[in-house]
Amino acid sequence: MRTTDTSKMTFSRVSPGEGLKKALKMTPEEIIDLITASGLKGRGGAGFPTDLKWKLAAAVKDDLKYVVCNADEGEPGTFKDRVILTDFADLMFDGMTIGARAIGACKGIIYLRGEYAYLRSFLKGKLAERRNDGLLGKNVLGIAGFDFDVEIRMGAGAYICGEETALIESLEGQRGEPRNRPPFPVNTGFMGHPTIVNNVETFTWVPCIVTKGAKWFFDIGTERSTGLKMFSVSGDCGKHGVFEFPMGITIQELLEKVDGTGAKAVQAGGASGRCIPACSFGRTIAFEDVPTGGSIIVIGPDRDMLKVAENFMEFFLDESCGQCTPCREGNAKLLEGIKLLQQGRCSMKYLRELCKLGETMQLASKCGLGQSSPNAFLSIVTKFKDEIMGRTETAL
Repeated sequence: MRTTDTSKMTFSRVSPGEGLKKALKMTPEEIIDLITASGLKGRGGAGFPTDLKWKLAAAVKDDLKYVVCNADEGEPGTFKDRVILTDFADLMFDGMTIGARAIGACKGIIYLRGEYAYLRSFLKGKLAERRNDGLLGKNVLGIAGFDFDVEIRMGAGAYICGEETALIESLEGQRGEPRNRPPFPVNTGFMGHPTIVNNVETFTWVPCIVTKGAKWFFDIGTERSTGLKMFSVSGDCGKHGVFEFPMGITIQELLEKVDGTGAKAVQAGGASGRCIPACSFGRTIAFEDVPTGGSIIVIGPDRDMLKVAENFMEFFLDESCGQCTPCREGNAKLLEGIKLLQQGRCSMKYLRELCKLGETMQLASKCGLGQSSPNAFLSIVTKFKDEIMGRTETAL
């Protein structure tokens, strides 16, 4: 049963344009200070402080700067941004415009996931309405010299382009591969100009914070993970959909709200996240404990954990850009190991070697895909030994 009820979300209680009008009465420095006071961190999963990214881009002297919205929601089990794009697009555009004012940008780009092509005409219509209302274009809301407009660029369904530098490469017409850093996008981003890249949800919280105040947001959640968060909930539970919960909620509390009690595990953060067993459901969903970009996959008691691991590894093997050896070769080896375990042909010695390989991938891979793809394998092997050990060869 899909239970998404957008009327219960904070976004539905913030009027589009209200936060933008208030922000444009502030100086760029005051806008960034407000975001700093709120403690807002990126809602795409990495949790990088939003204010720091904006502050660094604002400090660079350049006549051309960009604001890029990462709408390439490709993480398996994540669909919250689709709901935001459908029901709260104006708030997201408000957030992009506020970000542009803060850093001194005049151009914005939405990098829209290839599978969300059906939303393109709808979003273009929203942009046209905003131009007619003076919310985009020349002299936004009558402020002389503040020119800002947004265009939509389509992705082609590549998971790797969710990484911000690969996204920028794709925008420039190149193969979507991560860049070496430094330099960072805030200094040398799209077409060599300062660029901030934030995801859909992050931009949407910005006008809410401006409207309701930094203290409102800061007082929710934990000290290091402030505010509210959108969660995509799927799997073996009674209620599926998008939910709004405060950061710092325990996994057990979340499961109770979505009729998922009795689960033996939760995959937090999608395929690239970690598998949390039932004995650890008291842990909190926060950047300092169990981080997630929003995906919560509930795993019921009858699921085969090796099948779960196999599903995730097949995805990463297919989506790896192949640029670096640890990711390109490592994902294939981990999937091979899972199949050997399923056949009862994997020795304990080889399993230990696979775990070391996964740890090496986490350290040596070039980008977040290779660094996080072993997470599910390692957490399932270590947390569900009773299921795994019975399938290894007895010979060491």
